Amino acid sequence: MVTRDYGIVELGVRFPSGPHNNSFCDKILIMLGGVFDLAIIVLIAAGLSLIAKFLKQPLILAYILAGVLVTYLGFLNVNIENTETFHVFSNLGIMFLLFLVGLEINYSSLRLVGKPSLIIGLGQIVFTAGLGFLLALVFNIDYLPAAYISIALTFSSTIVIVKFLSDKKDINSLYGKISIGFLLVQDLVAVLILVVLSGIDQGVGIDWLGLLGTVLKGAVLFAAMMWFGRKALPYLFDKIARSPELLFLISLMWVFLVAAIVTKVGFSIEIAGFLAGLALANSSENHQIASKIKPLRDFFIVIFFVVLGSTLILSNLGGLTWAILAFSLFVLIGNPLIVLIIMGLMGYRRRTSFFAGVTVAQISEFSLVIAALGLKLGHIDSSMVALITAVGVITITLSSYMIAYSHEIFKWLSNFLRMFEREDLVMKDAREKVSRKEIVLIGCNRVGESIARFLNKRDLLVVDFDPDVVEKLKKEGFEYIFGDMNDEEVFDKVHRARAKLIISTSPDLEDNLAFLERIKLFSKAKPRVVFRAETDAELKILYQKGADYVLFPHITSGEYLGKALSKNTEITQAIKDLKGKNKALLKF
Repeated sequence: MVTRDYGIVELGVRFPSGPHNNSFCDKILIMLGGVFDLAIIVLIAAGLSLIAKFLKQPLILAYILAGVLVTYLGFLNVNIENTETFHVFSNLGIMFLLFLVGLEINYSSLRLVGKPSLIIGLGQIVFTAGLGFLLALVFNIDYLPAAYISIALTFSSTIVIVKFLSDKKDINSLYGKISIGFLLVQDLVAVLILVVLSGIDQGVGIDWLGLLGTVLKGAVLFAAMMWFGRKALPYLFDKIARSPELLFLISLMWVFLVAAIVTKVGFSIEIAGFLAGLALANSSENHQIASKIKPLRDFFIVIFFVVLGSTLILSNLGGLTWAILAFSLFVLIGNPLIVLIIMGLMGYRRRTSFFAGVTVAQISEFSLVIAALGLKLGHIDSSMVALITAVGVITITLSSYMIAYSHEIFKWLSNFLRMFEREDLVMKDAREKVSRKEIVLIGCNRVGESIARFLNKRDLLVVDFDPDVVEKLKKEGFEYIFGDMNDEEVFDKVHRARAKLIISTSPDLEDNLAFLERIKLFSKAKPRVVFRAETDAELKILYQKGADYVLFPHITSGEYLGKALSKNTEITQAIKDLKGKNKALLKF
């Protein structure tokens, strides 16, 4: 009889005698102990999540607290094999999370925010690293450890940001796409830094040839994914789309195949997941694939945050309290300010800049990887690793609140944030006289652009806060207001226009409800109002609050197609007419 105590339960298993049976028994017992640990972790995480939901707190906080609790109770310290298993699970959570991100980002959206994301990402990296290095010197930290700390403070957590953007349905918003764009810039820089450190680990200094090779391999991988996404994968997935089980299996096969190839050539599993999703972004089955992968992502991402919370208990934090506090405040306040300044100089309004800035108020999983590698190389000691780990847990926890309540925080700071807008753009727009218009259209990207295409320019006033959209409106000869729908100045101009109809294509329910309440304060004849809803629940709420019509894209597009077909008895000709209208819109 082989008996082993795993903390709470005693497992007894009988095996035939033999020279190798002890090793086999150990493996079986390790596996059974790991299953028990996993059950306890899921149970505690679920219980804390229910409490967090009841208290209206971020679920990420519950996951991190679960990691602290299970580690304190000793469940993650049973044996090294189980701990490594949990780390594998957490890495799978990262991979599936970024796979879903890639699925939701098509090629045109990447081109749209490519330049702004590159400028913001590189600018934030340079300024955060420089200021972080100076802050580390204030605490009398040596130059090399200070460099590691400054680098760790630079990168933001893709996992946290994407999780909240997904939960808030803001991935396709302007600030959401810009945030994801500069996160990808950060991830690329982080990978390059890891490559440099790997070259040092080989004892030959910086491996410049290896660094150049990594850049070339990255370009080849990206080009290969783009080619597969356009040429090969659509044909394959169209053939299997009718079988949900096969579609799920082939999707998993594709993700793990890309992950195996990408990690073999030296890139991270995060980039592998994103590239795998990006290749499928333009496929007609991308939404069906996403719906099947999301449960896997949700499970594995819980393990990631549990493992992250466990690192806080295992760290040595003695004598680092003031340094941890200072670095945490720098990340929570300094990083958003840096993004606010950069985006303000680029012409973005304070609302977009603020929401994008809040997303960088934490450090990344890359920060922890770089710190661990620095410890292995002997560049930093365990106290510096503990400092970076503590800052990570604190900033991820507090930034979760900042992102979750970003709308409320913005309303409180709105007047103060005016200083981060370009005065020449804002004041010039403020001096413009708004003539009377029949229709005011709020938001002229995608849905709004399609609406504007069929309206008379002389009767239309457009409101938008995207500098690129405003520049396009200017070239097309539209009268426009550069600003946010809930800005006091913008609302005053809309009021002066005395429109008979106001259309908001914004998918943000809170913004629409706030604007609807303001419209009710009109002293004279109130205009008709049309808003956009994303769900059945939002549609009902907007009608209850007084909307005259709610634009529901799924239903509206179906009605449009149905009416177009009913007006023409010749189906072939009807389809040609619809196709011609699409081509006309693309030229608009």
